[in-house]
Amino acid sequence: MAMALQFLSLSRGRRSFYTSPIKALANEKFLQLASEFGADNVGMMTGDASVNSSAPIICCTAEILANLALREGADAKVDDVIMDEFHYYSDAERGSAWQIPLLTMNRTRFLLMSATLGDMDLFVRRLTDLNGMKTELISSSTRPVPLSYKYQETPLQETIIDLLDSKKSPIYLVNFTQRECAEVAQSLLSIDFCSKDEKARLNKEIEEVSFSSPYGKEVKKLIKHGIGIHHGGLLPKYRVLVERLAQLGLMKVICGTDTLGVGVNVPIKTVLFSKLCKFDGQKTSILSVRDFHQISGRAGRKGFDDVGYVVVQAPEHVIENVRAEQKCMQDQKKLKKLVKKKPPEKGFIPWGLDTLNRLIESKPEP
Repeated sequence: MAMALQFLSLSRGRRSFYTSPIKALANEKFLQLASEFGADNVGMMTGDASVNSSAPIICCTAEILANLALREGADAKVDDVIMDEFHYYSDAERGSAWQIPLLTMNRTRFLLMSATLGDMDLFVRRLTDLNGMKTELISSSTRPVPLSYKYQETPLQETIIDLLDSKKSPIYLVNFTQRECAEVAQSLLSIDFCSKDEKARLNKEIEEVSFSSPYGKEVKKLIKHGIGIHHGGLLPKYRVLVERLAQLGLMKVICGTDTLGVGVNVPIKTVLFSKLCKFDGQKTSILSVRDFHQISGRAGRKGFDDVGYVVVQAPEHVIENVRAEQKCMQDQKKLKKLVKKKPPEKGFIPWGLDTLNRLIESKPEP
């Protein structure tokens, strides 16, 4: 749909902007559109780089367009705007970047897209009020690849081995901080993910890649093991490399923050949540329904998979208590004396199977 509007805009001598919440997605779309429309017709603007910024088709992060809208408003040379992952409109910290263009660019046509929008009646009314153009709402809740959900009470490494044994990779292992991504990825090095042939192919694919940055050696070690790492703290070249290797089917597990759930074209069969609570900068809380559906939606590759898998790990202390109880099942005396491990005192909100079922069944927040 986005490309249809870009084609229509270009053929009419108009200028279109495609916006995304993360640089990785803007990068990916830039490369894709340059191959579709020709390099001269496509430009990119992010906080990292500006390429062919006067082109009729621009890929940029949402804040770039918001800054342009603040400076020039309705006079900006922007005829059509595609806002991908539009649910960021409600983000407490960054939502203004999606709000400002809608309020100031009253000569612009907007295409707002997301997999998790919820009720859009307000936007249907207000968009027409702002720019005088008719607004069409196109919605569907049918997934091309259905999802299967599971709540898991086995240690993380066991869960991953079970998923690999049952041919459910590539696995997107969701962590909510860059540090957790790195630590969990390191802990997986003890598992042998790849066959000799796969390791040989990985070595061949990366033999001309430079890993000279301070963190490059760690990234290389993980990649050679079939483990990808993907978050905003990595150099763009490492993120792009992981995406490319994943598309070649060479990454068994990708340890990523929730930003990987934002539309980047990485083939995923299973989404594995390490937890269901997240620190949002002010407090720790259970994931919103929107965030859960957005991240879960990465499971299942259209054209490859008949079903996508979503697995949620129980809290670590719960898993340890289940294991301890299982060991004591044959000895009632030991079972009575068993001292159960308590949850963490800080930065933790409990979740369980009921939490998962509520998130699955609920509609995204307004």
